[in-house]
Amino acid sequence: MPAAPTPAVALLIARQVGHRVHTYEHDPRNESYGSEAADVLTERLGVTSEQIFKTLVVKRPDSSLAVAVLPVTTTLSLKSAASALGARKIAMADRIDAERSTGYVFGGISPIGQKRLLVTVVDESALNWDRILCSGGRRGLEIELDPRDLVRLTNAVTARVATQ
Repeated sequence: MPAAPTPAVALLIARQVGHRVHTYEHDPRNESYGSEAADVLTERLGVTSEQIFKTLVVKRPDSSLAVAVLPVTTTLSLKSAASALGARKIAMADRIDAERSTGYVFGGISPIGQKRLLVTVVDESALNWDRILCSGGRRGLEIELDPRDLVRLTNAVTARVATQ
């Protein structure tokens, strides 16, 4: 019997958004979640690692949380993300706060289907692709979808927030 869908997958199904779910065996010793997904999926699906996006939770000066979605091959520019999110500055959120707020486990945080929708910025490079992959809400579970659907579902702004 298949496992129940994650909130991210359930939302995509409920909203009738075209997507594909990809799974892989997560190595519990590996804490480089995005790199692990890229290593497995680039070979299996024939996509480039620039099409695989990670979800980072950040904290704004008022202590509210927000989300940045960017390629796993890049680093978040805190300054650029703060500007895109309308904040003076931001910092990476505490792991426990990120899990509590999103309802997902660290390393499996999806930008879709969070307990409450957080303000989101998606790196503008996502719009260069017809399809991207992002976490499906569990380690070892990735969702392939049109990046415009991701932006729409998360009410995201797009901006250049990734650096090499």
